[in-house]
Amino acid sequence: MTGQDWTTGRKNAGLTQVHAAKALGISQPYLSQLEKGSRAGSPILEKHAAAFYRLPPTVLPLPEQQDCLQVKSDHLQNELAALGYPGFAHVSSKQKTNPAAVLFTAVAQRNLDTRLVEALPWVVSTYPELDWTWLRDRAKLLNVQNRLAYIVHLAKEMAGSRSSNQEHVQRWSSWERELEDARLAREDTLCRESMGERERSWLKAHRPRAARHWNLLTSLTVEQLPYAAK
Repeated sequence: MTGQDWTTGRKNAGLTQVHAAKALGISQPYLSQLEKGSRAGSPILEKHAAAFYRLPPTVLPLPEQQDCLQVKSDHLQNELAALGYPGFAHVSSKQKTNPAAVLFTAVAQRNLDTRLVEALPWVVSTYPELDWTWLRDRAKLLNVQNRLAYIVHLAKEMAGSRSSNQEHVQRWSSWERELEDARLAREDTLCRESMGERERSWLKAHRPRAARHWNLLTSLTVEQLPYAAK
């Protein structure tokens, strides 16, 4: 959380620093330092404050990279459900995670269930204020930037030409341009590294144009996303 997040949350809650500090279990001078940005809160405190102030999950602390590399599908499903993904509305999960971390965790997986991959453009579309710099840099470290770029492309396509989304579309276009400079020439899949050779050959010939551009073997398009407006 930034100093601005701390200040905005408290003011939106209609609290003085004294009352907010008491509710959070910290001292008023410490809260003042957090709001000024001269000190950082612990991950536990930031999660508590984000829930107390009802701030968006984009302010939640981001994990170390090694904490994201190997997760089970059920864990990702629970995280997506907590973020409000409609496809998992039947899943009861309240512990929210920063959406940038959820995206990074997903694209870093060697193999991922199709229903989880389908949810990723929704995360980009729903949380356009996510920490792009953190996400972009860590994706590049693991050489999964092509996967991330295609997810961003699908989110942008889903928004289409609706005037209310143009600010977000411009932002996502700039994200794509940033990843264009780091586009990998090697062929990859969209989190399906166990794919057989016959399917690989078929997708190489029949994949969407954007997937070909990003050197990904996938048939996923906006039309296949269950939540996209038809």
